[in-house]
Amino acid sequence: MKVIPTALVLYKCTEFYHPEDEKGILWCDPGIGINWPVKNPHLSDGQLGRELMNQGFRWKHHLLGFSHKELDITRHSRVESIVKTSRPDLIINAAAFTRVDEAETEVDLAFRVNRDGPEILAKTCSYYDIPLIQISTDYVFDGVKNAEYVETDPVNPINVYGKSKSEGEQVVRTHLKQHIILRTSWLYGAYGNNFVKTMLRLAREKQSISVVADQHGCPTSAADLAEAVFTIAGLLKKGFWGTYHYCGKGITNWFCFAEAIFKAVRESGEKLSPQVRPVSSDSYPTKARRPVYSALNCERIRARFGISTKPWQESLKIVVKRILSCHFFDDLMK
Repeated sequence: MKVIPTALVLYKCTEFYHPEDEKGILWCDPGIGINWPVKNPHLSDGQLGRELMNQGFRWKHHLLGFSHKELDITRHSRVESIVKTSRPDLIINAAAFTRVDEAETEVDLAFRVNRDGPEILAKTCSYYDIPLIQISTDYVFDGVKNAEYVETDPVNPINVYGKSKSEGEQVVRTHLKQHIILRTSWLYGAYGNNFVKTMLRLAREKQSISVVADQHGCPTSAADLAEAVFTIAGLLKKGFWGTYHYCGKGITNWFCFAEAIFKAVRESGEKLSPQVRPVSSDSYPTKARRPVYSALNCERIRARFGISTKPWQESLKIVVKRILSCHFFDDLMK
């Protein structure tokens, strides 16, 4: 994404701050008093990528973020060129084809992005001796365990998206020793397309919303996930390579998740309060099957990296308030 003169972006102070103090302002507003050395900065355009870019300054990292248009990870020559030029200390792959239902018909594209792209990154990282953090998903599991999945549980995806991500994990393991595969679940945040923003949009359009109540998992804030990624990045010298889980603390279903969203909205003083009705998966057919139970156990990441998960309800309140308080609320809802 190119930031044009009319774009609105978040800004934060460089010292300690409170999330509720975040504001929106034109990046080129002369009132900020910054003479930008780069007139057309580039930002990652995914919900996790943008959170990583937002938080980078707190961790004192120099980050290079690319949108999918600027860096197609399925093009080896492009990946090779950027890595050779920038010589990064670490690559974080937050790129993915995440449209679960569309993946059922866009099979080739899903596998190119979710399997072939990570393979190219892993091979390139191996050649240049660069560690890779690969983001993955709870959808590599079939959901029949009916208990929290641990990293060593066998994968058995039941949809194209899950299969492509599972194969993406495997090619990274095959081609690169210095890797972290970080599985997460039910990701949401202020940016990109996600369940929270979909609920807020539907609430402005409908008085009643039907939400599936028989699929269980752990909602995860993209901001929390970004923080976990940076914590891992700072501890890579320990050599704890392998697969880890990170998600919000607590298990819920989509219906209860939706109710919590509108509770957070009401607590923020907004009047969006549609009727939310629970329905079964059978009454809401989709192209792709979803795991009935895909909660992740995060004990391993706590033991190795000291990362504790945060209650999803608390993180949700922060994200909802962040979206609703922004001056560019309508833009975020797109």
